[in-house]
Amino acid sequence: MSACVPTRNDHSSRGSSPPRASGIKRPHGPPPPRRGSFRVSGADLSASITVFLIAVPMSLGLAVAMDAPLAAGLVSAAIGGIVAGLLGGTPLQVSGPSAGLTVVTAELIQIYGWRTTCAITIGAGLLQVLLGSLKAARSALAVSPAIVHGTLAGIGVAIALAQLHIVLGDTPQSSALENALSLPSHLAKLEPAALFVGALTIFLLIVWPRLPGRLGTALRRIPAALAAVAIATAVAAAATPGIARVDLPSWRSHALPELPHGPVAALATAVFTVMLVASLESLLASVAVDKLAADRSAAGLREGPTPAAPVKRSDLDRELRAQGVANAVSGLVGGLPVSGGAVRSSANVRAGAESRASTVLHGVWVLLAAVLLVTALEWIPLAALGALVMVVGIQMVNFAHIRRVHRHREFLVYGATISGVILAGVLEGVAVGIVVAVAVALHRLARTRITVTEQNDGRYLVAARGQLTFLAVPRLSRLLGKLPQGVDAVVELDGFFMDHAAYETIQDWYAAQTAMGGRIEFTGRSGGRIAEPASAAHSCCRPWTPWRNHHCHDRGEEGTPTTAVPAAHVMSKAATSAAPAGPSSRRHGAHRLLSGLSSFQRTTAPLVREELARLASEGQRPSQLFLTCADSRLVTSMITASGPGDLFTVRNVGNLVPPPDAGGTTGNDDSVAAAIEYAVDVLEVESITICGHSGCGAMQALLGADPETPRTPLWRWLRHGLPSLERMRSRDHSWARIAGRLPTDAVEQLCLTNVVQQLEHLRAHGSVSRRLAAGTLQLHGMYFHVGEAQAYLLTEGASSGTGPDEVFARVAPGAVWSAEPSTEALLTTPGTTVGA
Repeated sequence: MSACVPTRNDHSSRGSSPPRASGIKRPHGPPPPRRGSFRVSGADLSASITVFLIAVPMSLGLAVAMDAPLAAGLVSAAIGGIVAGLLGGTPLQVSGPSAGLTVVTAELIQIYGWRTTCAITIGAGLLQVLLGSLKAARSALAVSPAIVHGTLAGIGVAIALAQLHIVLGDTPQSSALENALSLPSHLAKLEPAALFVGALTIFLLIVWPRLPGRLGTALRRIPAALAAVAIATAVAAAATPGIARVDLPSWRSHALPELPHGPVAALATAVFTVMLVASLESLLASVAVDKLAADRSAAGLREGPTPAAPVKRSDLDRELRAQGVANAVSGLVGGLPVSGGAVRSSANVRAGAESRASTVLHGVWVLLAAVLLVTALEWIPLAALGALVMVVGIQMVNFAHIRRVHRHREFLVYGATISGVILAGVLEGVAVGIVVAVAVALHRLARTRITVTEQNDGRYLVAARGQLTFLAVPRLSRLLGKLPQGVDAVVELDGFFMDHAAYETIQDWYAAQTAMGGRIEFTGRSGGRIAEPASAAHSCCRPWTPWRNHHCHDRGEEGTPTTAVPAAHVMSKAATSAAPAGPSSRRHGAHRLLSGLSSFQRTTAPLVREELARLASEGQRPSQLFLTCADSRLVTSMITASGPGDLFTVRNVGNLVPPPDAGGTTGNDDSVAAAIEYAVDVLEVESITICGHSGCGAMQALLGADPETPRTPLWRWLRHGLPSLERMRSRDHSWARIAGRLPTDAVEQLCLTNVVQQLEHLRAHGSVSRRLAAGTLQLHGMYFHVGEAQAYLLTEGASSGTGPDEVFARVAPGAVWSAEPSTEALLTTPGTTVGA
């Protein structure tokens, strides 16, 4: 068997791999790229041009908005594309001039001048490299999303206010507040030409992505930013020749950094501010690019015969280091601060980029344009660039983010951060947001409502709303102390946190009441009882398992469940000391069934009674036959999220399907065949799934069997798995694999092969073959890895061997099936559909 079963070997070489003649087949697929190679595909080339066409007007517009040298915008776009593209941990992210740093950079240039601002950019980049080396990137994402989105929204408002002045033909002021206050006076002295060009640019930016018809579909391939600026430039050249335009100075006069001059504390604050905003913007963009790439990869699964490899998550620390190097280089050669941009990155992903080659090439095109297209770029009106950047600023105020923070009751933090950024500055706004977030958290933590109500039956209801911390202990202790001794009470806990002080208070009160004969029951807000194991012997119960109460009750001497003890963090210790000694493990097991039935009648039956009554009157109409192993670890209703009436389930040892002719030769095997016939012909199920699982004892028994094995009933049944064993040993079939990897051992290989073989047995049954020929039945193969709690579905991919490659693809969270019939089962993520 060792020659036929693959084993995982991460250090295997080409020379040590088994020869073709040995019968061992490797998974078919393209060879991995050589380490260090830089390949440029057609998709990367096309995507790089698309991003380049967006980046050039965006870079010039941001330079205008920052009052920086226009060439600096092109320099930073080229450096961001080439340096951050080569070194970054998010290959599809496109870096360039930072929209989030527009306000900060403009203020730094006004205070310290351009050359000192370049030095500050270098310092910020070096600080980013240090933080990335210290693995601090993931920690940056711990900042409240309300603060991050509020900061970006505040910057967007400031950008829009400043660029509005340029669109009106005037010069923006030094702060967002001054821009807002001076706006009425500027409206009185409009420059018609600039207003016309700016309005035309905004109109085109809005309308271009919505152009209808076939012509609109063709035109929409041109980026809206490029189309708007190009058309506005052409109209301005014909209608308003005297309008202010881009003025690119000679590269000989390009300014480089100098040693910074000014107060050390102020310069350090400036470096920290640039680092903070650039890092947050880049890391948030990395997370967004990961999601876009994953969505695109999942959608692309429908196009190819084999499942695509899972999208690798970004290395955020590497990305932060790359952004730092790019900022240091950009500042060194006289460029703007650099960060990952959501607009450019999303365009790169949607344009079909496959690797970092697209990002690097876009930087090369920008560099060539800065050298060769100076004359063409100088025709662009400043009002068109101002309108473009103003729209970008408005888009930074994301209404989806506003709805999200409002739903999570964090709008106060969001609003405070925006106000702080607009009125005081970026770093000050972030500080205001953090202070408000901490204040809101403390308020929620301290706001606890505790009430005591006497009910009609003489029992008391103690309701605690909110988190139970030491701040609530005085009032909690006072109210509990007013209750009579030996009282019957229900304690309703509506909160997710309890600190040690509150725990001790409730535990002491509970112990005192139960010692005086009182009965205390703890519930959640919905009224469901909260139970906890009485000892470590029941530690198998966990709060995340829906069946957690199936044997987690204290029992009295007669085995009947006693009053439930408090939930986690509350009363397990007191219950252990107060409860009588439990029965022996055998007696405990004997009463487990009765306890489970009692729990069902008390808690579950009231919830499902109406649905079961409907099913009882209408009869069963399951849509699926689910044939799986009898292994106790396989909870079919849990892994399929199904309920009463959904599945017609057949379970046997090894999830075996005897061939139709097996009964007459070696014994009666009609039970499974009868279930199949009933499900297919009478119930008319739409699909049949054969589900194997990891660590299957039946497959282990087949592997370990020898010719002298006694022919017991178990062995006579397991003989139906012998074709699976022969299939695995055969040279005529490619090995099944899981999501691109080979099985870890012989048992897993046989478990996978057995699913494929039993599907062949299933197709041989007359009722199944007839429905398959009519196209009204679908067959699925499934493998459930118990240790990973992960389901895999069988797909059939192309093969260079004598048969198809069986690949069990990982089921992603939220995956759905398409309604289109297909012979391939493909998986994807929410928002897309797959063939079954």
